[in-house]
Amino acid sequence: MRILVVTDAWYPQINGVVRTLDTVRGELERAGHVIEVIAPDRFRTIPTPSYPEIPLALLPARKMRRLIDAFAPEAIHIATEGPLGWAARRYCLRRKLPFTTSFHTKFPEYVHARWRIPVRWGYAMMRRFHAPSSGVMVATPSLAETLRQYKFGNLKRWTRGVDTALFRPRPKAHFNERRPVFLFTGRVAVEKNIEAFLKLDLPGRKVVIGDGPQLQELKMRYPDAVYTGYRRGEDLAARMASADVFVFPSLTDTFGLVLLESLASGVPVAAFPVTGPIDVAADPNLGCLDWDLAKAARAALGKRPEDCRAYAENFSWRACAEMFLGNLQPFGSANPAVALGPALMSE
Repeated sequence: MRILVVTDAWYPQINGVVRTLDTVRGELERAGHVIEVIAPDRFRTIPTPSYPEIPLALLPARKMRRLIDAFAPEAIHIATEGPLGWAARRYCLRRKLPFTTSFHTKFPEYVHARWRIPVRWGYAMMRRFHAPSSGVMVATPSLAETLRQYKFGNLKRWTRGVDTALFRPRPKAHFNERRPVFLFTGRVAVEKNIEAFLKLDLPGRKVVIGDGPQLQELKMRYPDAVYTGYRRGEDLAARMASADVFVFPSLTDTFGLVLLESLASGVPVAAFPVTGPIDVAADPNLGCLDWDLAKAARAALGKRPEDCRAYAENFSWRACAEMFLGNLQPFGSANPAVALGPALMSE
């Protein structure tokens, strides 16, 4: 099948959305499907306010039409609610084409955390975006329940996977000067709630792997922690496996791929009992979830690495890709919109 994926989140960004889409693309291509990704790198862009490393496409509608027509997809998936997502949505609605969407990020909570805009306003906007979708893919049952409370419909499950060859138990070759090691990895931004981790009274050492707009502020306020910046591949996996506990302070993530990567590395999890952790790491053998994050971190120290690893081995990217494929809404062996001609092309 010829599958088009439209996303406002793509390389050089490194986050759960990008990693999920790229990994699923690879799995589907190996299965013989043709995948086209339309992302900001094809458009003129401006930096996102307060997130300058994230580009936003400028006036993408006309070029979006040309790119979709040229690819002639058989199914369209719109992954994000940014400028490219809205442009692709408009294209599909005007040509009466079915499309699927996915809910990756709790933007209403993010916006509220930064600018105090009411969460319900954000969800009203998101609900409008996703309403015409033939299937809104969500990663966890608790996220689906949240969206139902905000009157979202057409929800479809789309779980995640983990590279168990890369993320695996290894010798603890890093951070050995002071144990135990409590580690966080991810985007260093206010919505990740990293300060809730750094201010904990814990023995040993705290480590933050990642970069983002809050990094310099946290370095100044919590200089005793270790900040490594972005790490990738083997370097990231070796450092993650060197931790004793993975601390996940986020209150807004919809899944948290890093939870699976930590567990696959044999590292137990400490987190708040919220969406993501309650879906991925609720088993008490995998760590501890508690509103007292310090208590959770200490309790996680006693968990067995082999239990964490065994659990993570149940999640495969192949199964994730197959679920994604099953959720799509194909509209034929060729793009019927192209055959309709230019009559529907006007704004």
